[in-house]
Amino acid sequence: MEDYNKIIESLNVHFKKANNIRITQPITIENYYDVENTVIRLNSGEIMFGKEKEIVNKGDILFIPGGKNISVTFGSGNAVSLSNDDFISRKENYFKSIQLNEIETSGIESFSFVNFDAKVFDSVNFFASLDIPPFVLRDNPKINAAVATIVEETHSTLAGHERIINLITDHLAVEIIRYVIKNQLFVEQLATNSTYFKDPRLIDIFGYIKDHLDGDLSNKKLASVANVSEDYVGQYFKMLTGINPQDYIEYQRMEQAVDLLRTSKKSIREIGTDVGYKDTAYFCRRFKMMFGIPAGKMRRRESLMNV
Repeated sequence: MEDYNKIIESLNVHFKKANNIRITQPITIENYYDVENTVIRLNSGEIMFGKEKEIVNKGDILFIPGGKNISVTFGSGNAVSLSNDDFISRKENYFKSIQLNEIETSGIESFSFVNFDAKVFDSVNFFASLDIPPFVLRDNPKINAAVATIVEETHSTLAGHERIINLITDHLAVEIIRYVIKNQLFVEQLATNSTYFKDPRLIDIFGYIKDHLDGDLSNKKLASVANVSEDYVGQYFKMLTGINPQDYIEYQRMEQAVDLLRTSKKSIREIGTDVGYKDTAYFCRRFKMMFGIPAGKMRRRESLMNV
């Protein structure tokens, strides 16, 4: 348990977005994807996810780790099936933002959601690093209350609402980890994959990559950072993380690109350069391959749930 406490203490949690959403037409998003972790609380109606169409009941929480590609059906009845790309272009036909007092309106189907980052040493996406699939958290009043509070404060204009949002989002992340441990979900991955957070050389590599996404991140450079041989650094990195360093670097670059698309007015070309791609066309191809949508559409959506 002490190891888990150390990991939790090293987490940097950042709130991204929250809202209440009315499902105006049933829809299946075949390849739902978001960089951030997504917490979805079903208020009324029906949600199903995954190949097996697992059902989320009223009051349940569907947790989708950032970076996971999954099929999700929102709403009961005959659902329209769309790709993530097509949904983004027409999302206003299926989702509508509503106020807290509208949630209990008779006959409507709705959910509340929270998006957040959780990074170890502000470098490694914690839940993505565990390689755990989306799952349902049932009968958890603390997580339900946290989601409700975050969404309510998002719509508030009272003094200190941003601070409350950040505090409760931090609490939400810890409660999800507690749920995983208590219910013995993916504990083997948690115990195995989290061990590399203790290796100072690897932490140095993570930090260097984060600070130099636009620069030289060859295995030769990473070897010098970790003070190991160039021949060994790839094996060393993969042994501890389960992924080779260049795949990890591309994910970090693309994640930073998404953040810049959402928060800056820089051109696609400038963003590609900022995250280490000198060839804009290659950057755009890799971006669409990873996220399933062009970079321009990612910018316009701001977030998958933004309506």
